[in-house]
Amino acid sequence: MVGNLIREVRFLAKDSGALFWLALAFFLSVIAVSFGVAEVRDQQETIATLIEEDAADRANALKGQEDWGGAAYYAFHLTHAPPSDFAFAAMGQRDSSPWKHRVRMLALEGQIHEADTRNADFGLIGRFDFAFLAASVAPLLLILLLYDLRAAERSARRHDLLVATAGSPVQLWLPRALVRVVALSALLLTPLWGASIIVGTSPDIVSKATVILVGALLIWWLIVELVSRINASPSVLLTSLIGFWLALAIVVPALSKAAIEARQPLPNGGEILLLQRETVNDAWDLPKEATMTPFLKEHPEWSDHATFETAFEWKWYYAFQQVGDQKAAPLVEQYRSARLVRDREAGLIAFLSPTSFVERSFEKLAGTDAASMIAYEDSVRDFHKQLRAFHYPYLFRDEPFDRDVLKGLPAYVPTP
Repeated sequence: MVGNLIREVRFLAKDSGALFWLALAFFLSVIAVSFGVAEVRDQQETIATLIEEDAADRANALKGQEDWGGAAYYAFHLTHAPPSDFAFAAMGQRDSSPWKHRVRMLALEGQIHEADTRNADFGLIGRFDFAFLAASVAPLLLILLLYDLRAAERSARRHDLLVATAGSPVQLWLPRALVRVVALSALLLTPLWGASIIVGTSPDIVSKATVILVGALLIWWLIVELVSRINASPSVLLTSLIGFWLALAIVVPALSKAAIEARQPLPNGGEILLLQRETVNDAWDLPKEATMTPFLKEHPEWSDHATFETAFEWKWYYAFQQVGDQKAAPLVEQYRSARLVRDREAGLIAFLSPTSFVERSFEKLAGTDAASMIAYEDSVRDFHKQLRAFHYPYLFRDEPFDRDVLKGLPAYVPTP
């Protein structure tokens, strides 16, 4: 077997066409990994800069305040989801979902759903990252390397002689295909391994990513092997394999996406934003009881402090801000749940498409999948609850303003 492998390595070294595709695989892998590392570093630098500017801006805003309500109103707080140490390989939902917000004590859902991402266009056209390379491009390169191993020998009328000389088809075709599969895998993975060492990615994650890529290539190798046994010309085999690739990589994901969206209707984020803002704006013209009744239902501990002596009081203002969130809460939960259900169903259907499975697996390893971005949104909501819990006692008890107390404002801590 070793002798056969050495023979096939020498044969591969003389195949200019195969060498071109292998060189292209390495070049594309370097490009994909380089783009990913550069984007992650850019995001990390952006977050570091925003953290400094956010602290300075908040300190400057609080200097001129003389009451608790004004301090809560003008103080912004940065929240962010830092990229993981494997995000360079799969940017995933970070291109289409916000990964940073500056929030304050106003109604939160409007602040979450009005935000957009700097790279929103990538949500439509996709990003050339390693996940895309491994999921969509690598199978095509494998097809181009393997499709004509048998057919070319048939066309040259050497097939039967080569099989007879080798002793069995397995001893002939297995080493030849194996050498190409191993070479393709190594050239795709080498830049990934190098970048993982540079950025400090966990070896466990790198090992899982390696297994995913190699496993996907083995599946495509099996598909190519079965199709290439058909006694047809190389052009017919290539066309057939490209058809398989189109079906598994494009048609199945597209049809499944359409079916899932039809099965699980999703409220529009704009509907949440509009409902919350209408509730907040309408509160100015309603009796204060219309605001305080639903607010005190959620916060009965402030019932003894819900009296008003002037037309405007900050505690009433922040109460109807929260009521805006309470009114939008059912729609928010529907929106969140539907996204999670869509993601789970897409994960099940991904088993029908190696392309979708690889891409989703890489995004999960990188923490850039839909569930991770929803978890970030949940962490922002939890932080906003901490802000309310900090400010409400001072607002409702009408305690004397003390700027030093604001040094104890909650600080957002990103979830792992």
